[in-house]
Amino acid sequence: MEIKFQTKEESKQEQREAFLKLEPRERFYSFLDLCENMIKFPVKTTTKISPENFIIGPNTHGKNLETKH
Repeated sequence: MEIKFQTKEESKQEQREAFLKLEPRERFYSFLDLCENMIKFPVKTTTKISPENFIIGPNTHGKNLETKH
């Protein structure tokens, strides 16, 4: 593990450059990974959900990006 001391702007620029070096397909898969990881991010829910409502939400089924559904 390497520790770097840099400003926030330098860090963002480094991340941007690394992302832009990826192939378009790899960028898309990176975006999908980010979306999948956002589902796992803890959030505080303040609204109560009624059991009478029909709710459609994201399903965390793992990485099935390249398989047929």
